[in-house]
Amino acid sequence: MAEIDEESEEDESTQWAEFRTDLAEDRNIMAMERTFAGWMRTSFAAIGIGLGFKAVFGAFDPPWLAKAIATMFILAGGWLAITAQRRACKTLARLNTHEFEAISTPNFRALAYSVAGGAIVLTIGLWLLADGSLQSG
Repeated sequence: MAEIDEESEEDESTQWAEFRTDLAEDRNIMAMERTFAGWMRTSFAAIGIGLGFKAVFGAFDPPWLAKAIATMFILAGGWLAITAQRRACKTLARLNTHEFEAISTPNFRALAYSVAGGAIVLTIGLWLLADGSLQSG
């Protein structure tokens, strides 16, 4: 009789330990999603710094230098978005959800590639436009 009680207590203890482990994995997934969001905020900040630099130092001499510095920040923001997406997808591939549903991988990709594409379009516009109108050849 004592053996049965000890076995059931061990089984219950094992079940609780496995449940806590499953919850820990879910917390890791949520932490990865928060980290991805943090990197995306950093990406937007880099793009904003690039735009701000161009706006503040637009009359910089030589004029291409302000554009070049702004371009570095804007493209770095796009690169950060792609890098964050790749890291998030690798992490998500290694982990399994148990008690909640994680964000799907294509959503990470769509957001990251949209930000990177926007950074490229913004950079092209930065170099082709001057004072809101197309530069003449």
